[in-house]
Amino acid sequence: MADVRIIEVKESVFADNDRKAAELRARNKERGTFLLNLMSSPGSGKTTTLKRTIEALDGRLSIAVMEADIDSDVDARAIAQTGVTSVQVHTGGMCHLDAYMTAEGLEALENEAGAPIDLAILENVGNLVCPAEFDTGASANVMILSVPEGDDKPLKYPLMFSICDVVLINKIDALPAFDDFSLERAVENIHMRNPEALVIPISAKTGEGIDAWAAWLHDAVAAWKSGA
Repeated sequence: MADVRIIEVKESVFADNDRKAAELRARNKERGTFLLNLMSSPGSGKTTTLKRTIEALDGRLSIAVMEADIDSDVDARAIAQTGVTSVQVHTGGMCHLDAYMTAEGLEALENEAGAPIDLAILENVGNLVCPAEFDTGASANVMILSVPEGDDKPLKYPLMFSICDVVLINKIDALPAFDDFSLERAVENIHMRNPEALVIPISAKTGEGIDAWAAWLHDAVAAWKSGA
């Protein structure tokens, strides 16, 4: 049987993206901008959590948001109502953002804001597979796991949970209706994939846990800007 040449295209794509991500992180470090990459499944409550976060940090940081979607500007309009600068990034059918797209979106965000940004938030496309594979150049990766999704999600999507600095367990107000969801088991499964991940239970609906999450984020931005 004749030998067949194998070309590792995917590896080359990832290597090039990683270089761009490193450049973007260095650039943001110089400018004092903390870039947060927020990921989750559709319907987990990303936008509502984001609105609660902006409210909790009101006046303490200059915040701007990139909303990534395959189409529409629904989320960007919702975030703009909070008073922060918001731009919509369409991915052209792709299920994630890479470092190049993030850099382009961040440039548009800075032009729109017209002032230095302490905290730039990327609300990534809603799924647990593609966004985990591409480094966006973020200062921190955060994901939301909602109670209705089940406590076994970390076992099914190991890469997503392994790359996150923080996991927010959202919709804890719904725990009585989902008695098969164990908060303790969810934390155990998360730490099985990523022992270093900080897990914060929240309810974007009631506001429970949002202060703890906002405090972590505020401190993380301060540490980034100070060079720690």
